[in-house]
Amino acid sequence: MEPESRAEGGPSNVCSLIGPAVSAPLPRRRVLCERSSHVKHPLPYRRCTNRTMTTLSQTKEFFRRAEAVCFDVDSTVIKEEGIDELAKFCGVGDAVTEMTRKAMGGSVTFKTALTERLSIIRCSREQVNKLITDHPPQLTPGIRELVDRLHQRNIKVFLISGGFRCIVEHVATQLNIPLHHVYANRLKFYFNGEYAGFDESQPTAESGGKGKVISMLKEQYGLKTVVMIGDGATDLEACPPANAFIGFGGNVIRPQVKERCSWYVTSFGELVKELEKI
Repeated sequence: MEPESRAEGGPSNVCSLIGPAVSAPLPRRRVLCERSSHVKHPLPYRRCTNRTMTTLSQTKEFFRRAEAVCFDVDSTVIKEEGIDELAKFCGVGDAVTEMTRKAMGGSVTFKTALTERLSIIRCSREQVNKLITDHPPQLTPGIRELVDRLHQRNIKVFLISGGFRCIVEHVATQLNIPLHHVYANRLKFYFNGEYAGFDESQPTAESGGKGKVISMLKEQYGLKTVVMIGDGATDLEACPPANAFIGFGGNVIRPQVKERCSWYVTSFGELVKELEKI
C-alpha cells in the first residue's frame, strides 16, 4: 500500500507539516509533504514548438520591457546547488555532485537525476531543517539589488526551481518575493521524520517543468513578455514559452548553456545596468 500523503498551504519555516491532533491512533507510517503556498490549480501547459533563438539585441529589449522575470535558484540566485549541500550535510556529497552535473548539463532527464540523488541522500526532516539553520543558502552578489530594481518597476519576479521548496522559500523571504511566486519541489516525510520521497506531481520535478510553469504564469496573469534567467539546461529549455533566456555564469559556467544562448552574463550588475537604459 502506498503511504498516505497530504499538503496544506500557509507560511511556515519548516520543511514539512506537523501531524494534526487526532483521537484515534495514526497509521504506523503516514507521510508528511512539504506544504505548498499555492492554492490555485495549475492551468494547462501549451507547448511552444518555435525554438528560434533571439538575437542579443532582441534579448536585451525583451528584458528591458519584461512584465515578469523568472529566476532559477541553485547556482543562480544562490551560490550553491541546494541538493549538493544537503548531500554533503548527510555525508554523501561526492556521489551526488556528479549526478547534479549531469542533470544540469542535460545528459540525463531531470526527474531521473532527482530520484537517484534523493534515493542516495534519504534525508530526514530534522536534517533538512538543521541544514537551513546551520548553513543557510548564500545569495549571489548583486541579486538583491536586481530584484529590488525589478520590483521598483512593477515587474513581477518568480523563483522557479528544481530544488526544494523549504530552501527556496527561505531565499524568497530574503528577497521580498511573495511565497506564492515560488515554484519548487516538495519533499515528503513519514510522521517519524524519515524520508518518504518527493511530490512527483509538481511540474518542476521533471524536464520541461519550468516551461510548464511559465506557460501557466502567462495564462494566469495575462503576461505577454516573460524572461527566464538561469545557469542550467532546464532553464534554457524554458525558452520558449519564455520570450527570452539569459544565461548566468556568475557561480558556475556550463559550456553547453553558454554556447546556446545569445546573452550570457557573469554578474547581475550587467542586468542592473541594462535596466538603467529604460
